[in-house]
Amino acid sequence: MEKELRHYKQHFKGKTVYLNCDDPRESQFFPYFSYNFEKLGLKKLIAACYKSQDVDLFSTGDTERAVYLEYTGDKDGNLVPEHEEIEVKEFAGDGDFRSAESIALLEQADIVVTNPPFSLFREYVSQLMEYDKKFIIIGNMNALKYKDIWPYVKQDRMWLGVTRTGTGQMWFRINDDFPVKSGQKTDENGQRWQTIGNSAWFTNLDHSKRHEEIVLYRSYDPEQYPAYANYDAIEVSKVVDIPMDYLGAMGVPITFLGKYNPDQFRLHDRLTDPPGLPRDSDRMAQRRQSRRVHA
Repeated sequence: MEKELRHYKQHFKGKTVYLNCDDPRESQFFPYFSYNFEKLGLKKLIAACYKSQDVDLFSTGDTERAVYLEYTGDKDGNLVPEHEEIEVKEFAGDGDFRSAESIALLEQADIVVTNPPFSLFREYVSQLMEYDKKFIIIGNMNALKYKDIWPYVKQDRMWLGVTRTGTGQMWFRINDDFPVKSGQKTDENGQRWQTIGNSAWFTNLDHSKRHEEIVLYRSYDPEQYPAYANYDAIEVSKVVDIPMDYLGAMGVPITFLGKYNPDQFRLHDRLTDPPGLPRDSDRMAQRRQSRRVHA
């Protein structure tokens, strides 16, 4: 988390940050922002989380209410967020990010940072767009293929963050009572971790990596880059193989979006955009659909 957020420090000064899917008792987002409140120059920090009021298989059924925390910075001069400096307030409802109470807090915020439920990712991003919020969130890489997410990416309203691994693997801290399953490990301190593969950071805040030019060194050869039978574009199976001297449309793997530089390329969608040469000297990159078959 810290490896990613350090790339956005210039965006936080004077801003209200809202962690609207973040239990500050478990998550590391709240400690990160509260302990770095003065360093980042934040105006206000708000953290809220969902609390189910229903008794079911996954709920303890206790009567604890959903709460949200507000922190406006150090008061006693020790630059440490003390308990008495953090205001704890109760929600009347369950704290769901879609609730009127949570939306009222969202409207106060400048930047949203959190790990939203992957199953509600479409709805979550739609809300952020509706309220025109800046954000840094975690999601599944497959979301790039969703019909309601891809348009935001193509329109440069949303892009991938800075830190990514080749496998998209992220590790999440879990409690001791979490069920034992594959993809887990325990560190030297006894803390258990669960991996969720194919994960990525999504944001609409600019960062330096987004403007790093991809170094191209391959030369275009029709024999090495077959053309699609049903669309005027060539197949490029690996990002490293993008030819430096071809200015037409290219079909590239989804991993290209992790290196996409809008100053160097232009995203192109075969379903909505006609083929053809780009304007000026811009390159065009076309998202390759996993279900498409090309000769």
